[in-house]
Amino acid sequence: MPVGDFEIIGSCGMGPCSQVSCTVTFQIRDGKVACDRCKIAGLSIPFYSMLNGPFTESQRDLVDLSENGISLEGMRAVSEFSCTYSLEDLPLEILLEILVFANTFCCDKLKDACDRKLASFVSSRQDAVELMALAFEENAPALATSCLQVFLQELPDCLTDELVVSLFLSATEQQQCIMVGQASFVLYCLLSEVAMNIDPRTEATVCLSEKLTQLAVTPTQKQIAFHQLGCIRLLRKEYNEAELQFSIAFSAGHVYSIAGLARVAGIKGKKILAYEKLSSVITSSIPLGWMYMERSLYSEGDKKLADLEKATELDPTLTYPYMYRAASLMRKKDARLALEEINRLLGFKLALECLELRICLFLALEDYKSAICDIHAILTLSPEYRMLEGRVAASKIGTLLGAHVEKWNTAECWLQLYERWSSVDDIGSLSVIYRMLESDATKGVLYFRQSLLLLRLNCPEAAMRSLQLARQHAATEHERLVYEGWLLYDTGHCEEALQKAEDSISIQRSFEAFFLKAYVLADSGVDPSYSATVISLLEDALKCPSDRLRKGQALNNLGGVFVDCEKLDSAADCYTSALKIRHTRAHQGLARVHYLRNNRDAAYEEMTRLIEKAKNNASAYEKRSEYCEREQTMTDLQTVTQLDPLRVYPYRYRAAVLMDSHKEKEAIAELTRAIAFKADLHLLHLRAAFHEHIGDVPSALRDCRAALSLDPNHQEMLELQKRVNTQEP
Repeated sequence: MPVGDFEIIGSCGMGPCSQVSCTVTFQIRDGKVACDRCKIAGLSIPFYSMLNGPFTESQRDLVDLSENGISLEGMRAVSEFSCTYSLEDLPLEILLEILVFANTFCCDKLKDACDRKLASFVSSRQDAVELMALAFEENAPALATSCLQVFLQELPDCLTDELVVSLFLSATEQQQCIMVGQASFVLYCLLSEVAMNIDPRTEATVCLSEKLTQLAVTPTQKQIAFHQLGCIRLLRKEYNEAELQFSIAFSAGHVYSIAGLARVAGIKGKKILAYEKLSSVITSSIPLGWMYMERSLYSEGDKKLADLEKATELDPTLTYPYMYRAASLMRKKDARLALEEINRLLGFKLALECLELRICLFLALEDYKSAICDIHAILTLSPEYRMLEGRVAASKIGTLLGAHVEKWNTAECWLQLYERWSSVDDIGSLSVIYRMLESDATKGVLYFRQSLLLLRLNCPEAAMRSLQLARQHAATEHERLVYEGWLLYDTGHCEEALQKAEDSISIQRSFEAFFLKAYVLADSGVDPSYSATVISLLEDALKCPSDRLRKGQALNNLGGVFVDCEKLDSAADCYTSALKIRHTRAHQGLARVHYLRNNRDAAYEEMTRLIEKAKNNASAYEKRSEYCEREQTMTDLQTVTQLDPLRVYPYRYRAAVLMDSHKEKEAIAELTRAIAFKADLHLLHLRAAFHEHIGDVPSALRDCRAALSLDPNHQEMLELQKRVNTQEP
């Protein structure tokens, strides 16, 4: 019977309630609390039966609750709640009493209100540990969720706390449901993954992963859970157990687990068996890069190199093939070719292990200047990184190399930074900033510049860390507000970022504050009328003191806004001014102006200048491809794919050309080649459309589902899925 009905049945004008006193007094030891009988009766069925039922006790005006664990203050709060259905601010101890009392007498609304109140008391890990036990005991989901939130916010540190780990490991199925509803598998998947990142060999990691296997129900869940446990067992050198887990995962459909089975076989000295296992997967399924890479571990000579070449062809993002080839060339005393090989990967993927190998190559060439540059890049990305299989701290090697390179004063550092920034040498720029941070230079500004470079290098986590350091080391209040604004913007809080910019401007009109406000407004794209405001803000920024690096960026952005407003002359002036202070990327904007003026040749030449100047120029080749004939376009885009295979536009363009030529299978194959190592939304969308075009409805639906898992609200994808669904037989 719903609680709401109690209030009607137990109202003072109906039923037994009208025959007895409207007030009931509860005695709690030496004290008494007078309550509205009907209101208390409306809290739950047990109370209704107690106060309005056909029992002798129901007629009493005094009820003794001394043995029910509730205090006078607690009972007064219950009485107040029965009238108002809200709890005032109460001490933790009283709320705990009320929660137990509510459970004892099945007062659901009281329990829910108390549960929510208690949730606000969880402010530390210790609170969470203590209150989670109570949440489990009293079935308090809001409190349990609040405790869990604290644990998750403190990841990974909280998984080094034995009490927290014990709590997760001992949680029963019912307790997991209280804590996280039906998402137990997802929670423990996260916890075991974090534990693996801390140390995959610990007992806590093993136990969490075992817990995950117990929660696995669907084939997909079993694939994930048992493969992960197999990896942990393998790292712990528990080979028989690892083999068992990999076998279960493989049987559930996890193809990659064959690599684990092969690794175990190889460790046991059965290289031929390992090779055969991988060969069977290659021949029985669609070959992927990792299959050939793994198989190469169990062969030698030309056979090994052939597998590694095939691995790179199918998945150019795999690091091991480049590293092996570079090391092989180094053993042949061909350091230059080895350097070219490792640079192929580092041109688009900043892998720490590859930077470490390149340092070794530079040392072999006695190029200490380049070696220390890479050391600084490593330390920027991972300050605690250890080289030579973990034996030596990278910082120690950096110190030793420092004795072999020229020292720069502050002015020379700024000149070097300007030179490298202008040549789009991002790693070189990182190195200069690292040197400057080692001195007494103004650190806030430098950490901010560092964050910009890291974003360009596609290292968002490191960029966020640098931005937080910029905030910590801000020299002034208005500077700190700017960095807080960028932090908010980068985490999707645009309105709050704008407010920070305005707060900073109210303290002092500065370049960075105006630039931040202009950038956020321009990127929001909410209202075309914002263009005039953005132009005004950037012009205000340019009037404020700053260095040429930042002013070049502002001029470049201002040119972009003028282009959007079709003010091509003003845009050209901005880009030209930016180029005069060596903001190299302004060539791209000026090329766009030439193109919009129907001067494609001039646009092509402008992009050629950028290609010649920029050290990292894959994006420049891609942009230049828009300003030339199809044959040259295909050449430029092929160069882009060689320099940076992660850029998706070339694959889309080539696929579209093939589709126009009625080569549907080749077009789909071109997209599939890229999707195999980069599940990009646009690639999936285009392939789904191609599948629809040739009538392959199941494949089209598969790609639609995959794309929508990346962006569930992608409108064009939703429309395509709806259209394809109507074609399904």
